[in-house]
Amino acid sequence: MNEAFLNQMTEFIFVEHKLQKADIIFIPGSGHPQLAEEAAHLYKQGLAPWILPSGRYSITRGKFMGVQEKQERYPGDFETEWEFLAQVLMQNKVPKEAILKENQATYTYENAIYSRKVTDQMGLEVKRAILCCKPYHARRCLLYYQLLYPDTELLVHPVTESPVRRENWFLTEQGTNLVLGEIERIGTQFHEIMREMREAFGSTEE
Repeated sequence: MNEAFLNQMTEFIFVEHKLQKADIIFIPGSGHPQLAEEAAHLYKQGLAPWILPSGRYSITRGKFMGVQEKQERYPGDFETEWEFLAQVLMQNKVPKEAILKENQATYTYENAIYSRKVTDQMGLEVKRAILCCKPYHARRCLLYYQLLYPDTELLVHPVTESPVRRENWFLTEQGTNLVLGEIERIGTQFHEIMREMREAFGSTEE
């Protein structure tokens, strides 16, 4: 096995930072409760005063596909990812007043875009934020949120309760597909963003 090859891919996708006190915890939309459970744990440790779950449903599905795990603990018919994640947070002792609302986003870039609108509208200066996400989603989340929060220190905190992690992703077809899928999305989804950046920098390319 070519360890150097695997290490390069692993270090690129699986981002993780040491946690510090922050102004807010971001949760990109998901039907997996572990993201909100971990965010609730961080909140109760006093690491941030606000939590902002974001998400309507996946643009490719056209509706919220339901609770993906722990259905017995989190029963109910939820219309949006935000509604589900907010319920998980409240069941894990996060006060309703600490949960901000963003229920329009349908993919990761929109999670970042609409989250920025929410924090701007409330006048919240986000100097440091914690990004609570799935391990294999970490790099793409960081890139998108960094685009919308260029002056913010973003601390990526991937949940540990995930079947696909940095130490095992290459051992299963599921893990390999998820990680390579993330690399493909990074390669395709950022073309328009890079074009806009070139225009902003006054590129003379024809």
